[in-house]
Amino acid sequence: MKHLILRSAAMAIALTVMTSGAVFAGQGKTYQISVWAIAGPSDIYRIGAIEIAADLLEREYAVRGEPIHINIEGKPYTQQDEFRQGVTLAAEAGTAPNIVVASHIDIAPWAQSGLIVPVEDYVDLDAWPLNDIYPNLLEITSFQDQVWAIPQDAESRPFFFWKPHMKAIGYSDDDLAGLAEKVRSGDYTLTNMLEDAKKMQDAGLVEANKGFWPRPTKGPDYWMFYMAFGGEMEDGNGRLLLDKTAMAAFYQFFVDAVELGVIGKNHIGTPWDQWHGALTTGKVGMWQGGTWQFAEWTGKYGMDFFANAAFSLVPGGGGNGRANTLTQPLVYLMTKQDDEDAMGIAGELITIASEPRINALHAINSAHLGISKAEETVGLYAGDRWTREATPVLLPFASAQPNNVNFGQYFEVMFGGLQAAWTGQKTVDEAIADVETELKAALGDKIVIR
Repeated sequence: MKHLILRSAAMAIALTVMTSGAVFAGQGKTYQISVWAIAGPSDIYRIGAIEIAADLLEREYAVRGEPIHINIEGKPYTQQDEFRQGVTLAAEAGTAPNIVVASHIDIAPWAQSGLIVPVEDYVDLDAWPLNDIYPNLLEITSFQDQVWAIPQDAESRPFFFWKPHMKAIGYSDDDLAGLAEKVRSGDYTLTNMLEDAKKMQDAGLVEANKGFWPRPTKGPDYWMFYMAFGGEMEDGNGRLLLDKTAMAAFYQFFVDAVELGVIGKNHIGTPWDQWHGALTTGKVGMWQGGTWQFAEWTGKYGMDFFANAAFSLVPGGGGNGRANTLTQPLVYLMTKQDDEDAMGIAGELITIASEPRINALHAINSAHLGISKAEETVGLYAGDRWTREATPVLLPFASAQPNNVNFGQYFEVMFGGLQAAWTGQKTVDEAIADVETELKAALGDKIVIR
């Protein structure tokens, strides 16, 4: 059942109606809508957007002569494991929150367990504002040919260059301005990057093992280097995929980087504060990070970002490879409830909260990217240089980890193989052979190996 609402004219009128929640409270039906979210100090609009939506929806119903009252009960979490456990236990007890703001990687396990329902049954994907959401973000919220969630935000994981060092090895301002396009087109590859990182070290601009720094912990970012060499995480039939040639090239890239001396073999485990401090002060020539880290770099670390950093997609590896970036959006999910009317209200709240002006509040406040084309025209969003410049360079080309219940096992095995090759414990061939053996044993026909 789809719960649709026509609001184009009603919205303009409702915003002028001075009707308070107290008037609504004694009339019509009261809905208790609970919202649980992963939300740090800067993420207040993960719940706050639903609160704004509730106020607007109450006003719309009042203008139509159908007063309702909506009480929003928000519960923020800062720890992923505690959050997932809390949602799961609440669902088992029959007290699951109506709306959950979680990672898209939660879609597959929660859909298969029956904890959540397809959001497409309660919203109109063909009507504004949902029909304006970037198509690649909606694809990320799909599982088994159904849309289970609506993106709440987006982010991306770019590649960064320290401008002064790039200039010192021969790049002009025009070269740097065009670098993102050269990366996107494949004219600047990971091989070029290693060459430039070595030039920076040879010129004494950065110390040995600091030419190139990726993230210092396990994270989805490393799949971008697999994709840079043509790797895919799933086949066309929704099964996990190991491309041994691409995986070997990915591992070899990090082995080559160590042998060239632009990164240390024990880079994984570098403390985050040390990582941030080095790259924001020019002690690292090139690095890979996240769009959301812009706020930390310019705030806590005082980095003059635009004077010192250029950014792009992660360069491709040449040949069949491609420049790329990953996004791991948080999404609005709806849990299975007995009250269909309340579920309809939850769908309407998610729809309103996805409107560009409301979503922009979260994007700018938390240094995330928007979810729709129209959001780029919102004054708050367009007026922010970082989101204005990063969005068109990164977001249209972003993909994500697959919504697959077995992907976590694949990830563990992949990263174990990478570390073994990176640190020299195994040759690349040995690491790939062991990865293949482990995946066959763990996943059987749930993964395609080629």
